[in-house]
Amino acid sequence: MWSGPRNISTAMMRAWENREDTQVVDEPFYAHFLHATGLDHPMAEAIVAAGETDWRAVVERLIVPPETGVLYQKHITTHWLEHVDTGWLDALEHVFLIREPEPVVASYLAKRGTATASDLGYARQAALFDHVGTSRGDPPPVIDSARFLADPEGQLRTLCARLDLPFDPAMLAWPPGSRASDGLWGAHWYDAVNRSNGFAPPRETPDVVLPDAGRRTADACRPHYEALARHAI
Repeated sequence: MWSGPRNISTAMMRAWENREDTQVVDEPFYAHFLHATGLDHPMAEAIVAAGETDWRAVVERLIVPPETGVLYQKHITTHWLEHVDTGWLDALEHVFLIREPEPVVASYLAKRGTATASDLGYARQAALFDHVGTSRGDPPPVIDSARFLADPEGQLRTLCARLDLPFDPAMLAWPPGSRASDGLWGAHWYDAVNRSNGFAPPRETPDVVLPDAGRRTADACRPHYEALARHAI
């Protein structure tokens, strides 16, 4: 599952982890990304110290299916760096999780204070979508978070069918709290999802008002969002 930040990616991970046939892995390239870029992210030193910084070792872990049958990988597209080989992607099924950029920018600004287009990963997400679609000869599934939250069960049923997996009603509700599978960064980012016990309905909110810099960031991301939105379930 390829998502940008400040989406419903962690809630989606909760849904899949609630299946008995599924194990999950949370942002496995994050430590490598921070180690390679040196970017100042919350808890960066601890994440690098505790995580795997060799992308090859990460890939070796990701291409081996668990005994349960399904390995759900939550990826943030900003963590995908150009030097990482793409050949292993052919062994997996891919889904792309998108959200309109304006609320993403607003949410990211609230957490970090600044938000650039590269922070949000829309261009990288679109490039990965194109790569997977070209490799497979068919566009992979896309989930738009607003549309998803209006009908989680219908969207999950459709997605499971696309992936040739049975739908499990357990995906619709989960116990609140953190998980052993959460990355260390959950202490900073997962406060809302840790209070949840299912997918919240879409919020009725007015148009997002952004500062000028935030508006420019959203405008730069929007063409990539719209390109994938045309394929949304």
